[in-house]
Order: sequence, then structure tokens, then C-alpha cells
Amino acid sequence: MNQVQFKTISEDNFQQRIDNYLVTLLKGVPKSHIYRILRKGEVRVNKKRVKAPYKLQIGDVVRIPPIKLPEKQDVNVPNVKLDKVQQLENAILYETDNLIVLNKPSGMAVHGGSGLSFGVIEALRQLRPEARFLELVHRLDRDTSGCLLIAKKRSALRFMHEQLRDKKMHKHYVALVDGSWPKKTKVVTAPLLKNTLKSGERVVKVDQQGKASETRFSIREKFDHATLIECSPITGRTHQIRVHTLYVGCSIIGDAKYTDESVNQKYEQSFNFSRLFLHAESITFKEQKKEKKITIKAPLDDTMESLLVRLRG
Repeated sequence: MNQVQFKTISEDNFQQRIDNYLVTLLKGVPKSHIYRILRKGEVRVNKKRVKAPYKLQIGDVVRIPPIKLPEKQDVNVPNVKLDKVQQLENAILYETDNLIVLNKPSGMAVHGGSGLSFGVIEALRQLRPEARFLELVHRLDRDTSGCLLIAKKRSALRFMHEQLRDKKMHKHYVALVDGSWPKKTKVVTAPLLKNTLKSGERVVKVDQQGKASETRFSIREKFDHATLIECSPITGRTHQIRVHTLYVGCSIIGDAKYTDESVNQKYEQSFNFSRLFLHAESITFKEQKKEKKITIKAPLDDTMESLLVRLRG
């Protein structure tokens, strides 16, 4: 991009922050460079300087200065991430012009960052290079699998966020927890407080100073020393299901952060199971305002199914 460009904002980018707009538009340009050209006033909106939080309006004309993009990777060099990209192609459960619903694999971050250069969004941008807009509607922890919703239009993202805000979008998870889940425990409302340790690790705990949180639970299947439960988060706090199950006294099997190491070791040694058993099984939403709600379901992966079969046996 060796010359000045002018972009006119349409409905797809209405109310998007200018910094996020530039990050999406200028793929491959370091964020530090994008914030530098904003600070220096090289980016103009309607011929005026703007700051990073400025929200774009329909009809705005954005001036983008010449930017030298990093050289493209030699196409003959094998891409070590191709297998992950192909894995995501096979994991798409539902796709329209507005949305993608993905059965996200465990162990894959939703976004690059925090030391990770590659995540779901980066992979989808390789899979769908023609898609001008791809943004997460919500998040899943790196080790949680299941239904993940990605918007392909800013108008779709706004509508999905509206449903989340009004609690009209419903997400249902399944989790395998250690011990016998108490039958009477159907709702947990323990407030959650997020802490960041010196190492940068995020840890959440139940604390009266925390944010109001609610998760609904039901028992799906009981085993000798574990319980398969259904979980419906009403609020969307970080690690909410993981900390609420710990609070009840039945932490999730395979949870390296909140479950006793001896429990996880038992399942790894006896069943060769070493992932977090938390799966976003279904998501229910309206794609467009006048349409009926739809429900998309994501099957459990082979490792989770295999563990359940062995526990039943």
C-alpha cells in the first residue's frame, strides 16, 4: 500500500472504533504502527484528526496514509499451521452470509495474543480470505470446546450482541465434574472477582466484591466418582462455569487451573484423558430480527465420548 487511500464507511462498520477498523483493514501491519499513525494524525476522518476510541459513522471518509506491508511468505514454504486451518474447515457447523458457528477444538485460542500468534480468527481469515469482516460474537476459553459464534458483518455482530445483552441468546454446556453433584443445587449465584497474577495468569475466585454471576445446572448422568452435568450461564463472566462448579465442591475434570492435580492425574493415568471436560454443546439465537430462533449443536469430540463410554462400562 504505497499510496494514500480513502475509504467511505458503510453500515457494516457503523459504530466500530477507528483503531479496530484499521487493525482489520490493514492485516499484517503491527498494532504499534497503527496506533503510531493515529497519534501522529496521519489517519484522518473527514479531514480531521481522530483518536483511537473514535466510533465511525456512516458516510465518514477515512484517509489512510501509505503503509509498507511486511513481505508475504514464500508460497512454496510449507505452512506449519495448514493442519489447524483444515481442522477448522471441518469444524464449521453452520454458515451463512452473516455468521459462522464453529465447533472449536480444545486447546485452540479464539485469538492470537498473550504469546500466541495464531488462533481461530487468524485461521478463519486464511479459510475465508474474501470475508472483509470476521469478528467474535463471544469467547470460549482456550481449553473449552464447542459452539463459537463468529459474525461476518458488523450489522450481524451488533444484532448478536443485542441478543446477548438482552439474554435472548442461550448457551448450554456439558461438563464432567469430580464427585457427586448435589441434586438440590440447580442455581449458583456466587459473585466472581477476576485477579491477574504477577505472571499475567488470570485467576477468578468467589468474592462478595466481585460481579454478580448466575449459572443454572442440572444432572445428565451419574457415575461412581463423577457426574455429567448440563450448565447454562445466565451471565458471561470469565471462567464462570469452572469457578461455580469449584464453589459447589465438584470441579471440572481436566481443569489445570481450578481442579486438584491428583484428580486430573487419575484420569490421565487411568483413561489417558488430559483435556478440560467442558464443552459448549449448543447455542440458540435469531440470525435476523424477523426470523425464528435456531439451535446449533456441537458433538463431543472422540476423547470425551471415549471417556464417557469407559465410565459407563
